Amino acid sequence: MVRWLRASGHQVVVFDNLSCGHRAALPDVPLIVGDLLDPEAIDRALTSSGAQVVMHFCAKALVGESVSDPYLYYDNNVVGTLNLLKAMRRGGVHRLVFSSTCAIFGVPQTARIAEDHPKAPVNPYGASKLMCEQLLSDAAVAYGLRSVALRYFNAAGASPGGGIGESHDPETHLIPNAIRAVLGIGPALNVLGRDYPTADGTCVRDYVHVDDLAQAHACALEYLDRHAGAHVFNLGSENGASVLEVIESVERVTGKSVPRQDAPRRPGDPPALVADSRRARTLLGWAPRYQTLDSIVETAWRWHQAPGY
Repeated sequence: MVRWLRASGHQVVVFDNLSCGHRAALPDVPLIVGDLLDPEAIDRALTSSGAQVVMHFCAKALVGESVSDPYLYYDNNVVGTLNLLKAMRRGGVHRLVFSSTCAIFGVPQTARIAEDHPKAPVNPYGASKLMCEQLLSDAAVAYGLRSVALRYFNAAGASPGGGIGESHDPETHLIPNAIRAVLGIGPALNVLGRDYPTADGTCVRDYVHVDDLAQAHACALEYLDRHAGAHVFNLGSENGASVLEVIESVERVTGKSVPRQDAPRRPGDPPALVADSRRARTLLGWAPRYQTLDSIVETAWRWHQAPGY
């Protein structure tokens, strides 16, 4: 996102506690090391940067961890967001683009999930993000905050040039773990559950490329200029892929078998999550470029082979 904004002529300042991020991943932009649980640090950052709009990406985002340590998630995600919103109000910053998630929906009642689908999260991560969306809605009414919440489905892939990609510790995402298993730098891939009510018994997810997510944020930024209130959009490819289908894609792209083994389900995982993204396509003018799972996996494969990964 930083690279996209810079290329579009925006001035960018990053605020991050570096608990999960990497200083080396930043291009030549100012970095303020701070935490959303420190309200004074947020105030200083907004004042010193002269911010006119905030893009809020930081959150704890591991489903299993949220089940085992929910207080961590409500503290970091909800309290941290509330601190940010209060600081924005004090600082006269009235526009926000917020990273939300499909985890707010829980177990879907329809094949594709539209924005008005019932919200019944089945894990604390999803519940914490839904609370944040409610905060944004209330802030729009009470304080005139303009916001767009973008509900990611499964973010995946890497920079097409291989210069930046997923680098987590621990790594929990399916595509990088499958590639790491192929490269022999990670263990055999655990297939978490083979007894879901899906076509092949494994979880089905909707994978959307990170560059397409960045494009959606740029569209949201323009949307805020024209629309008051709090708005929500689902972001996905509208195509579901099971765990086994992702493995097959990795094998096609790499030309190698993915070492794997069956493992128990991960707590808090719905069987299937596939987006209906028509609202984003129509109102935001969002047009994702990566239309196939193989094209997404290809970018991840290049990143994992890049020198210094």
